Amino acid sequence: MSIDSSEVDTEAEHPAAQATELASELGEVITELPAYQEFMKAKEAVESDEEIQAQVREFEQLREEFMLARQTGDATNEDLRELQEAQQELNDIPEMAEFQAAQNRLELSLQELNELISDPLAVDFGGKAGGCCED
Repeated sequence: MSIDSSEVDTEAEHPAAQATELASELGEVITELPAYQEFMKAKEAVESDEEIQAQVREFEQLREEFMLARQTGDATNEDLRELQEAQQELNDIPEMAEFQAAQNRLELSLQELNELISDPLAVDFGGKAGGCCED
């Protein structure tokens, strides 16, 4: 009697395959959530607007310069104020404000899912599961 290897289903492989399938299905369902759809729409609006992108690049440049100045001890309160003003200008753009709000809503939805998944586990599913000494 010969056994076809495609019919062999070891107990070790079955749970892993099942978990992989469920994870894939979860990912697909997440993309259908209103919070995800709103986030993607807001992200596209921000990414496709050249003026917003120019402001984002300008802000990132200021932030990098500030971080470097802070590391060398050369950062001033004026540098910090300039960075904060640039960030506020970005936040005042309606598309950017909607993007940030949509991102926050999506993060809350994902955190709720993380808690539901993590509940039966001994680790935070969405956090670092491999650390030995985290509190």
